[in-house]
Amino acid sequence: MALKDKVDSLLRKATDDGGVPGIVAMLTDRNGTTYEGAFGKRISGQNAAMSVDTVGWIASMTKALTSTAAMQLVEQGKLELDSPASRWAPALGEVKVLEGFDASGQGKLRPPRSPITLRHLLTHTAGFGYDIWSDNLVRFQEKNGIPGITGCQNAALTTPLLFDPGTSWYYGINIDWVGKIVEAVSGAKLGAVMRENIFQPLGMTDTAFKISDAMRTRLAKIHQRGDDGGLTPLMDLEIPQEPEFEMGGGGLYGTAGDYLKFVRMILNRGKANGKQVLKPETVDQMCANNMGALRVRELKTAMPPLSRDAEFFPGMPKSWGLAFQRSEAGSPTGLPAGTLTWAGLANSFYWIDPSSGLGGVYLSQVLPFVDAKAAAPYLDLQRAVYQH
Repeated sequence: MALKDKVDSLLRKATDDGGVPGIVAMLTDRNGTTYEGAFGKRISGQNAAMSVDTVGWIASMTKALTSTAAMQLVEQGKLELDSPASRWAPALGEVKVLEGFDASGQGKLRPPRSPITLRHLLTHTAGFGYDIWSDNLVRFQEKNGIPGITGCQNAALTTPLLFDPGTSWYYGINIDWVGKIVEAVSGAKLGAVMRENIFQPLGMTDTAFKISDAMRTRLAKIHQRGDDGGLTPLMDLEIPQEPEFEMGGGGLYGTAGDYLKFVRMILNRGKANGKQVLKPETVDQMCANNMGALRVRELKTAMPPLSRDAEFFPGMPKSWGLAFQRSEAGSPTGLPAGTLTWAGLANSFYWIDPSSGLGGVYLSQVLPFVDAKAAAPYLDLQRAVYQH
């Protein structure tokens, strides 16, 4: 069976069975798009069909783009990976480590043993977390009236560290701080920096923090999986369109096709449309393990409606580059060692395989994260590609 027929069949089945309202999937090699398909509906129970130009919330897939903006500034000598990041974001010099709670429920805080660097932030080894996967952060935020990060309020960045910088890996608000650093150094809003230095050179015309009128006509809604397994469209759930800060860790909306252009640029070591968006050696550095002997760990949920316990390929060693998770061994779906992957909270995913020159993007809009029915077709897609 041809790869297109096989992929069409497995994705159509996922939406026809009702497990996922809609899916867009695309594949690329270094030369161009090799597959694109769209199945199901943008909003469950409504008529608008999912199309290859459907816009969705790409959430933490934003992180690799914010990291790219930072690495462009590293190339220009305006940022340094291993200097204290408080040089560009002074508030980072005031962040404390949470050691526990006293009898009144107040957090017990102490200064970190070493300063936070840009490399720590880019590799998620600074000590920051997300409340979604940390009971301690939920408790601290509730006690201190700190809002969640998706409200895009500056106060959301005032959470403490969970450990000393450089001593462990934990997924959190690191890249939101990177976005703040990019803004401080460039003197422009993060979205404007990305538009000029990433989106326009790559031809990403449907990716932005603010949903344009043209994007909104093609917008898919996020759906919530209920205890009964059913799906409810969350019609009012949207990242603030007039935020206090543009959320570099997860604020972008975009299309699978736009993101595939970014994937292809990384596969081509920074080159796209005859332009060098990143130097080849910068891309090589971003794709390498930048956390030494530390490894990515499972994220235990503190908010089951938003995420299940999350880890890609449990038991397989995984490190972090300067923008992506990096596989240190081959995966059960066929991804070779050195493949780069990550995802967005509403079950959107991508992979970049430099050794084979292959990449893929999968877009659905379902909560919780790593929902079995929403994530399984993405893994099936990978298997189909590598078996082919």
